[in-house]
Parts: sequence; C-alpha cells; structure tokens
Amino acid sequence: MTQPIGDIRKRFSKHYGRKASGVVRAPGRVNLIGEHTDYNDGFVLPIAIDRYTLAAFAPTDGRTVNLASVQQEGTPASFDLDTDIVKGSPQWANYPKGVAAGLVENGVELSAMDILFDSDVPIGGGLSSSASLEVSSALAMLAPSGKKIDDYELALICQKAEHEFAGTPCGIMDQAISVMGQPGRALLLDCRNGEYRQIPFDNPDLLLLVADTKVKHDLTDGGYAARRDQCYSAATKLGVKMLRDADADMVSAAADKLSDKELTRARHVVSEIDRTLKAVEAMEAGDYAEFGKLMYASHASLRDDYEVSCEELDEIVRLASGLEGVYGARMTGGGFGGCAIILARAERADNIAATITESYTAKFGHPCVIFPTRAAAGAAAAQ
Repeated sequence: MTQPIGDIRKRFSKHYGRKASGVVRAPGRVNLIGEHTDYNDGFVLPIAIDRYTLAAFAPTDGRTVNLASVQQEGTPASFDLDTDIVKGSPQWANYPKGVAAGLVENGVELSAMDILFDSDVPIGGGLSSSASLEVSSALAMLAPSGKKIDDYELALICQKAEHEFAGTPCGIMDQAISVMGQPGRALLLDCRNGEYRQIPFDNPDLLLLVADTKVKHDLTDGGYAARRDQCYSAATKLGVKMLRDADADMVSAAADKLSDKELTRARHVVSEIDRTLKAVEAMEAGDYAEFGKLMYASHASLRDDYEVSCEELDEIVRLASGLEGVYGARMTGGGFGGCAIILARAERADNIAATITESYTAKFGHPCVIFPTRAAAGAAAAQ
C-alpha cells in the first residue's frame, strides 16, 4: 500500500475535528484477461492490485452519514438515515450512497457516522476505482453494526449501487475481486453463478506492469451500455440466454441474422471467454509465452471487434510487443482510454518501463505512468 494509514487519520482529524475510530481499505484491480465477458455470464481472471481506496470513519450522534473525499476536496455530501437514500449531487457520493441503500435493503441497521475517503487508484484509468470506493464504503458502514455479509453477496450489493446510483451497468468482476482478492492469486470467476477458483500467480520472476495512458474515460457516457445492449440483442437472435451459451461456429453461422455490430460484439465475447479458460490452463502450466499470446489476441479483439481501445492503448501494446522480456500486453478495463498491462520478466521490468515511457512521451507529448504490481489482498481493515 502506498498511502500511510497515519496520513488519512490526520486528514480525518483535520476535516472532522476528532479522531477516526477505524480505517478500512479496498483495492483496485487489473483484469489479466476476460474483458467485457462478465455481463455476458462469462469468465474473468482479475487480480487485486496494491492500490487502494482507504476509508477512515467514526460514529457520530444524530442520524446523518457525512461523506468527504481527499480526491474530491470541496464537495462533501451527506444523507439522512431516516429518509430514503437517493442519488444526487455531487456525483462521486452516489457510489457510497448506493452502497448504503443496498445495505439497508439487506437488513443492516446503519449508524450515523463521518467517513473520509482517500485513494491512489487512478480515477478513470480502468483499474476499478469505483468498485474500490463502493467496497470501502461498505466495510466502513458495516463496522459499527458488527454484521457480517457473505463476500459474494457484498459484491452484489456494491454492483447494484453502481447500476442504480452511478448509472453504469457493469458486471460483477470489479466488486468481486475487490472483496475476494488474495495475495499471489488471480481469481477465475464464473460470472453466471459466482463460482470461483484462486489461481496461483506468484512467480517471483514475473512482474505485471500497469501503464496508465492518462486518457480518461467515462463508462456512464453510453459507449459501455451500447455494447452491453448489442450483446444482449445478439444473444436473443442466436436463441441463447447469454453469449456465454454461444460459440464461434454458432456466431459465424448466424452472420446474416446479426447486424454488423452485433456480429463483431458477439465474436469478441465468445472468443474472449475461450481465451480466458485457455489462459488459466497456460498459467497453471507455467507457460507464460502462451499466456502472452492470448493477451495479444485479446487486445486485438477488443480493438477490432469490440472497438473499445484507443490510439494510446494500441501504441503501448505495440511498443511492448517488440521488447525483450515481455510475454504479452493488452488493454485492461472497460476501455475508451485507461490502462494497459504488460506481463514481463521481473529482471527486465525497469528497462521495459523506461523504453515504453520514452517512446510514448515522444509520440503523444505527455508521459504514461507505469507502475509495477503483483496480486494483492482484498478488502479488509487497514493496519
């Protein structure tokens, strides 16, 4: 964790005029492979990263929950526990408000409290800053009640908050890995039924580099929802419940039934689900060269069939593909900007990062921020 816990405690005291009684943390994530498959009932393979949203909190008198964020300075928010919790302004506060509404719906008796958030998960970078905010909100609000909620159920509550209060029809992956992540493990999650396996991803000779293009995206602007709708329409025309139930031959045979966009979206999803399962086999076999090939194929499919990449992401993947010590690279997250990931030999990571940064800066006039990460722990009380 890059943020000292003492810092947020000091900020809390300065903002609220008293000490925090506790601090919780929830990580962001990168998805190794399996992009835009979660809302199609497919498989995903994310890891929690060592970037977190912290939430310092303390109970207070009355019936009001007060919210403030270091990243959103000057835009505090609050809601009353004796009235219906509704979305509103500022926008960032809709995430914890939605979580609060979900907890109440699930029988949790919330207490009045002050909460201060601080995060080093890049906002809009495709590393799931929103899920880390939701999950940290949930842990902070649950702390005074002492009530325990099953991990996957908690992820579903946070997902619902994003749907109903933030307006993003996301799948379950981001919230699930933020809650359920384990050090040195990737999470193979079946997004249809919630079944999962923890896959070893702890080879000390490997390092995952995260390259932030600094191109910000907004998944509530319609591009994400449009692709989701195209997938559902394609599934209906294919006569299956979800694209999880289709395969490449079925999609190809139905090309005349599907619009151009439905065809390419379906082609990406069914091929990406297949790639994800093959990637797990490669990882378990220690075949990182094969894993890397699947990463490149995933990026090409996201770029050409799903159309969620951008020039900056494509350039990072292109640059990485020519460097010694790189196994594979791809965009990660919802797309339309954000981050790319590079699976590399640890001994070459510094050289790889420096070379990509130099070439990227020369082309675009601003650097991409590259940082290393390994599979980290999921949400918990912060020590």
